[in-house]
Amino acid sequence: MTRPHLKKFRRIVVKVGSSLLIDSAAGKVRGEWLSALAADIAGLHGDGCDVLVVSSGAVALGRSKLKLPRGPLKLEESQAAAAVGQIALARIWSKVLADHGIGAGQILVTWQDTEERRRYLNARSTIAKLLEWRAVPVINENDTVATNEIRYGDNDRLAARVATMASADLLILLSDIDGLYDAPPHLNPEAKLIPVVKRVTADIEAMAGSAASELSRGGMRTKIEAAKIATTAGTHMLIASGTIEHPLRAIMDAGPCTWFLTPANPVTARKRWIAGSLEPRGTLKIDAGAVAALRAGKSLLPAGVTRIDGHFARGDAVIVRGPNGHEIGRGLVAYDAADADRIKGRSSSDAAQLLGVRGRVEMIHRDDLVVGSPGEAG
Repeated sequence: MTRPHLKKFRRIVVKVGSSLLIDSAAGKVRGEWLSALAADIAGLHGDGCDVLVVSSGAVALGRSKLKLPRGPLKLEESQAAAAVGQIALARIWSKVLADHGIGAGQILVTWQDTEERRRYLNARSTIAKLLEWRAVPVINENDTVATNEIRYGDNDRLAARVATMASADLLILLSDIDGLYDAPPHLNPEAKLIPVVKRVTADIEAMAGSAASELSRGGMRTKIEAAKIATTAGTHMLIASGTIEHPLRAIMDAGPCTWFLTPANPVTARKRWIAGSLEPRGTLKIDAGAVAALRAGKSLLPAGVTRIDGHFARGDAVIVRGPNGHEIGRGLVAYDAADADRIKGRSSSDAAQLLGVRGRVEMIHRDDLVVGSPGEAG
């Protein structure tokens, strides 16, 4: 099967692990390597691609700066080291991207930010605005507050969740290995690289090793888990070596890697999730003009809403009904029920005055809205 080319993708998440970014022996950033990666990112950015970075390294940088001894850290020690390292990590990424005239924005997330819809929408909105401003979001798990019970623990799965949140169409995991092999290459010299995985099957999972293996943490097992998350959400994923300089350029030059393909795309996968997987918490009734606007692919504005029913919070799924009560579609509402009721039927400027803040314009953004087959608008 012909593998895709990076230039065909409009939004790419690049995950960079600690072992690639930090020289563990010296306790310093691998400056030349990072500069080369930044040049690769700048090339994609210059071609109009949105690029996001999921970067590890905060704890390792903090350990180095605090001159902590080698060995495992207690949870509070790891959190404190991350607090120091996050400042350094943000500065480093800001510098290497600024060298190419690109702004960077730091986003620290926890497990809840990608799993709870309200917080998910807040993080998604922040990412969307940074990308609109042509900045590169640099994202990391917020190790300063995440406990063992509520953290990802590896940035592979976090990167997959970020790719889903951002509606990215490609996730690149830069690793110390150039892809998935049919057997452990360090044990079997005959092991073969698998260039394309059409679907993550039980056989593919078996190649990643046992989930119970301590060595699998952060290794191939978590990358396969990331592939399942990403491809289910309509995002292609690839694993490639990050140990070389200009790793993204190497991918473009047909270097060795493993592609995990998805038949969907982020928008259709997200809308399937909204339409079929979420329990509606309320109903919005809209006028005929709003029905026509939604059928034309527009967002739902407060002015077109005539009635609010149910008790829902921002980010909850709601049903949208036309004047005759027929279901028009379903979506994720951008306001709590009380605020939605206050601004229904109002212009966007009136809505801002009523709420006392200048918030989002749409009651439901078109990306968060699934419109059904045309019916009687009433």
